[in-house]
Amino acid sequence: MRKNIVAGNWKMNMTLQDGQALVSEIVNMVQDETTGSAVEVVIAPPFPLLPIIWRMLPEGGRLHLGAQNCHQKENGAFTGEVSAKLLASVGTEYVILGHSERRQYFGEDDELLSQKLKAALAAGLKPIFCVGESLDTRESGDTFKYIESQLKNGLFHLSNEEFEQVVVAYEPIWAIGTGKTATSQQAQEVHAFIREQIARAYDAEAAMNTTILYGGSANAQNARELFSQPDVDGGLIGGASLKSRDFTDIIKSF
Repeated sequence: MRKNIVAGNWKMNMTLQDGQALVSEIVNMVQDETTGSAVEVVIAPPFPLLPIIWRMLPEGGRLHLGAQNCHQKENGAFTGEVSAKLLASVGTEYVILGHSERRQYFGEDDELLSQKLKAALAAGLKPIFCVGESLDTRESGDTFKYIESQLKNGLFHLSNEEFEQVVVAYEPIWAIGTGKTATSQQAQEVHAFIREQIARAYDAEAAMNTTILYGGSANAQNARELFSQPDVDGGLIGGASLKSRDFTDIIKSF
């Protein structure tokens, strides 16, 4: 059975002190307010905070550490980059790959992301692989064609065993940081399409077992409706993950 996951992507926010304070609040709130919940929680801070946040997460609990990116090589002369192997060594379990900001600002394409996926899996990390369309693509009616291409070229080269470790996140780019959010029906439509593509590339069992997250300005007000959709298994949360109350309320939306 697929997991329900709420992942907080801090992006390039928080100092050491702010991050420690936020995680302390989240840990306490999750423990106090979500007893009995099966939702898995992932916190993805900037790289320097990873080992510090890892030590703050209860061992064996529902809170897990994620990274926002990794390099495709295991090691080497790549100044400023971080390998999947290094991330795993400091307690990281998940890594976000293919985020729209990485694609847009750093020119990451499907070929590069396919290499990063292999590197992450080889290091024992669970990739959260992001796909999603721009406003122009949606308005031109090419949403499904575009996402199908991202899945086929960036993700579907994996073996069945490798694919079992992957979480998919649908990010409508037009709804990230804009205050706009896809309606629950729009989100469900694309999530169902993604699951259909997975079934075609692998099989029906793989499709049913794959967690697909929504990643477009989900917040404490709209999370319950979004998560009630049959193919929406949680959220990749941006701005709302920087506020302990909002993030916890999103977790509680299940």
